[in-house]
Amino acid sequence: MNPDTPLQLLGGLTAREFMRDYWQKKPLLVRQAFTDFESPIDADELAGLALEEEVESRLVIEHGERPWELRRGPFEEDTFSTLPERDWTLLVQAVDQFVPEVHELLEHFRFLPSWRIDDVMISFAAPGGSVGPHFDNYDVFLLQGQGKRNWKIGQMCDSDSPLLEHADLRILAEFEQSGEWTLEPGDMLYLPPRLAHYGIAEDDCLTYSVGFRAPSAAEVLTHFTDFLSQFLPDEERYTDADAQPVSDPHQIQHDALGRLKNLLTEHMGDERLLLTWFGQFMTEPRYPELVSGEPLDEAELIESLAQGAILIRNPSARLAWSEVDDNLLLFASGQSRLLPGELRELLKLICAADALHIENLEQWLEIDQGITLICELVKQGSLGFANE
Repeated sequence: MNPDTPLQLLGGLTAREFMRDYWQKKPLLVRQAFTDFESPIDADELAGLALEEEVESRLVIEHGERPWELRRGPFEEDTFSTLPERDWTLLVQAVDQFVPEVHELLEHFRFLPSWRIDDVMISFAAPGGSVGPHFDNYDVFLLQGQGKRNWKIGQMCDSDSPLLEHADLRILAEFEQSGEWTLEPGDMLYLPPRLAHYGIAEDDCLTYSVGFRAPSAAEVLTHFTDFLSQFLPDEERYTDADAQPVSDPHQIQHDALGRLKNLLTEHMGDERLLLTWFGQFMTEPRYPELVSGEPLDEAELIESLAQGAILIRNPSARLAWSEVDDNLLLFASGQSRLLPGELRELLKLICAADALHIENLEQWLEIDQGITLICELVKQGSLGFANE
């Protein structure tokens, strides 16, 4: 994608202009980001997904058994017939993993790294439905799919912003309105992290939320150090061979901190290990149980492809790649593989192609490491046969 091509999705801005002026900085309203948009899923189909065990769903009822009552799915079929006429919202996570037409919407956001995209959540709200004024710690694009929703934006927030007392929902106790828009089908609102927002349905409406992964500093430190510790032998310890006699044995001298920082820097500064951890962490699937493969050997794979079989990416899988010196790292659903540089175009194909078949894989099936890679991805579950 040319970063200097004006995009309808961004209201005529180029990707470069959007990233420079809006991304993680300020909101952007785009009227008719999707012209004549027709939602690929309706309210009944969304409710149907909320009945499924493997689908993450929630109901927020503003005036339920208690204020802002939260119920978690999966729900029963009669749940929705007992709801009030207004002031409730159904939220269903990762609809892109279950409805291919919803997943296709992500193609419009390819000016952003695919490994940053978390999922497409879809909410259905009855008139007056809302989840209250709140803020997210990640970027989000809010696309109106059906009906009208009024959005108010407010102040920038942080962990010190006062919240209502609620066991499950982070609803702001104070909301300082700074802007307001009503979105109709095809309209889209981009919001940067930590900006307070408050959406209220004017009628029955569907809203698509394209959210992004943004690990916290706490997550990075916790998960990376756990990963790093796997590679450190027990004898790697704090040492002070250069220490001098002390006048007070109870005082921790500042030179001890210097040695400690050197120990941390030596290991945490390993860029290859950091890249390996980051790629694995950012490609971990939201639902690992949905990424499962099947026994397969290379001969069976080649024969299946020769007979017309088509491989597609598992919609629950996540793929990315990077360079390491003259080699490549492929990250697939939380795992990594070091590969030779000659497979660069194959990695791009696996990550980007809509389908893999004998025509676009033929040259790679003549390379042992190419066959092995494809076979391993099928066994892992990141790739699967289209007819299954």
